[in-house]
Amino acid sequence: MAGHSQFKNIMHRKGAQDAKRARIFAKLAREITVSAKQGQADPAFNPRLRTALVAARQANMTKDAVERAIKKATGAGGGDDYAEVRYEGRGPAGVAIIVEALTDNRNRTAGDVRSMFNKHGGALGDTVTFQFDRLGVVRYPAAVADADAMLEAAIEAGAQDVQSNEEAHEVIAAPEDLNTLRDALEARFGDAESARLEWRPNLTVPLDEEGAAAVLKLIDALDDHDDVQNVYANFEVSDAVLAKLSAG
Repeated sequence: MAGHSQFKNIMHRKGAQDAKRARIFAKLAREITVSAKQGQADPAFNPRLRTALVAARQANMTKDAVERAIKKATGAGGGDDYAEVRYEGRGPAGVAIIVEALTDNRNRTAGDVRSMFNKHGGALGDTVTFQFDRLGVVRYPAAVADADAMLEAAIEAGAQDVQSNEEAHEVIAAPEDLNTLRDALEARFGDAESARLEWRPNLTVPLDEEGAAAVLKLIDALDDHDDVQNVYANFEVSDAVLAKLSAG
């Protein structure tokens, strides 16, 4: 029975991974379609589309799937008209949460998001953007350059801050400087791992194990929704609490 149970567990994990992979591809395809529709279908003249295509390539999305997503934007592939929407609310322990979505049915998505907040001890509707800063963020793997070289290039390109560690470089700029910064860094280091606008908390809420578990359940539920593209929250969890949650 132990072997049988282990096999079932492995198959369950594989099924979950396949489902997650499918959701990631669906979200990437939606972002590609919206990016191409808002600008040009040529990534050389559309920074947002270029970023979406880099993300798709890193996720090993097939060329056919990418081309289908672009065709939807030009009308050649038919399809849906997606709107960009943002929801704000509070999760357990008063954590501020911002949800960005691309949807072809605002009522459905709003209802789903509200239901998830309510189910997990939160409430949708509070304005929380004042607890975040809107920033342009460009990421590179650590291997492309050492910290000094990245810092020098970022300063020359007009960055506000650079954070480097063993895994990655994160270059931060004002939202209006994101495209210029990305272009300058890509000319020197090649394609960025990502380059996008993000919400960064300027005030964080420390959470204990119980609070962190509750907030992470809500964030996982939101992330799993097909329409949700990004989720930002202003909580802070210690390494000790993270270790306990991971062990559990």
